[in-house]
This record gives sequence, structure tokens and C-alpha cells, in this order.
Amino acid sequence: MTEIIDGDGPINPDSGEIGGAPAATGGLIIDSDTEHFGEDVINASAEVPVIVDFWAPWCGPCKQLTPVLEKLVNEYGGQVRMVKINIDENQALAQQLRVQSIPMVYAFKDGKPADAFNGALPESQLRQFIEKLTDGNGSPIEQALEQAAGLMDGGDPTTASAIFNQVLASDSTNADAHAGIMKCLMAAGEMDQARSYLAGLTEDVLTSAPVSAVQTALELDEQTADTGAADELKIAVDANPDDHQARYDYALALYGGGQTEEAIDELVEIIKRNRTWNSDAAREQLLKIFEALGHADPLTVEGRRKLSAVLFS
Repeated sequence: MTEIIDGDGPINPDSGEIGGAPAATGGLIIDSDTEHFGEDVINASAEVPVIVDFWAPWCGPCKQLTPVLEKLVNEYGGQVRMVKINIDENQALAQQLRVQSIPMVYAFKDGKPADAFNGALPESQLRQFIEKLTDGNGSPIEQALEQAAGLMDGGDPTTASAIFNQVLASDSTNADAHAGIMKCLMAAGEMDQARSYLAGLTEDVLTSAPVSAVQTALELDEQTADTGAADELKIAVDANPDDHQARYDYALALYGGGQTEEAIDELVEIIKRNRTWNSDAAREQLLKIFEALGHADPLTVEGRRKLSAVLFS
């Protein structure tokens, strides 16, 4: 008999729930052997793709790879299954499939081998491996995160926050969901709560790109809180265009007032007039804004283009 290791059901953002019924034949992740390979892999792959992880207790890279694979299989909630084969106990099967070194991973689909790789790949490549098997539909968690981001963009941070919390109930270390909750708090004007939330995160989550971007946004918010009235600062800039400190303060006031594009333009203007003013303060501030916005944001893309035009002119 096979031993059920783990299994989570699909995530359904529309129902407001994460999790559900496990795959039809049992858990999503099982230990199997030569005797049950036909049932657990060949036959099961007629329903959903099956990833076969050949491993051994003494294999160091296996200990790095297997937990990440298990995490992703659970995240995909029934779109793919995983079967683990200990080669020490199933040497004939390993030889039949020409497993010469481990970790060795095969993917079976419709009863036949569909893909394979050798060695401990990073999570991003493992996700691509699974995406190919599942026709690129994305995991239910990814779909929920996209839905929540859409709600944020549509001005509904309350519902978005609820979905981010549902994601965290399934994956407590999901950096995008943690960042999303803080963005919801910021959108509601709860800056202190967002900072308190940030302070409670683990080091691994804190150093992730999504959370780091929110941290930068919170630092910018604090930095722009006492910059003064933008109208008064603009008068000072108009009176003396080479007053870089006044223009810098004006840029911060613009950013604090939600005029991000205008703030970027003023900082670029400082660099155009004096590239190294105040130990590159304007460029460093620009990079903070770009990080807070995200690298794919249109304002970041256009801002980087303007900055490059000045630096390389």
C-alpha cells in the first residue's frame, strides 16, 4: 500500500475559501514503490500530470529539492500530483528508468513520460516545469493573488485583504500576500498598522522583493510627512531653479501628495542640473520610488528612461 504524505485541495478565490477535496485517488503527495508504480504513476497520470521524484536518504541535494517540489504541488491544489521513490528500496525501477544520479525527476502525462530534469533546480525553474505540465494556467494561489491585486487597483482594499489572508492561511510565508495586506492597510490610511505588521514578519519574508518594496514605500511615506506645502516649495523653486534642496523638498512633497510622476520629473531635473548634488541624493530617492512602485510599473519604466537619457546624454 502507498503512504499518504500530504494533500491540499484547490483554491477557489470566488468561494472565499482556500482548500477543498483532495485529488480523487488520495493525497497529492505520496510515497510509492515498484509494485504500485503502474497504479500511482502510469494510471494516475491519465487524470492529472504526475511528478516522480527519485531520491535517497543520503542525498543532500534531494533534501533541498523535495520540500520545494512538495510546496509547489500543494500550491497547485490538484492540478498535479507527486510520487516519491526511494531508489535504495527500488533499485530495479530506478535502473529501468535510467536514473543514474539523483535527484532525478520525471513527469508523466497521459500514461507516458512528458518531461524530466536532474539536480536541484531553483523554485522559479520548478514552477516553470509545473506550468508546462498544467498548460500554463497558474496555481490557484497565483490566481487568487491576481484577483486580489485587481481588487486593489479597482479601489476595494477590504475584499483584497480578505483574499490575501486566505492565501496566507494556505501558505503562511507567501511574500506577495504579506505585501498585499500592507498595501491594503496603506490604501486605507492605516500607516501605523502597516508598520506594525511589517515589524512582525520573519527575516526571510522581510528580505523578499515584494515586502522590501512595501518597506521602502513606508519609509518614503515617513520621509515625506513633514516636507511642507508643495505650493510654497514650488514658489522657492521658481524663484531659484538651482536651489536643489528646495526642488528636492518639492519632489518629496509631490510624492507625499500622490503626484508621483511629477516628483520623478523634479528629481530627474536635479540630476540634470547637478548629477552628484548632496552625494547623489536625488538619484537615490528616485531608486527608492522605483522600488516602491515596482519594476514593471509604467511610471518606473518611464522614469528610468528619463534618468538614463540624462545620465548618458
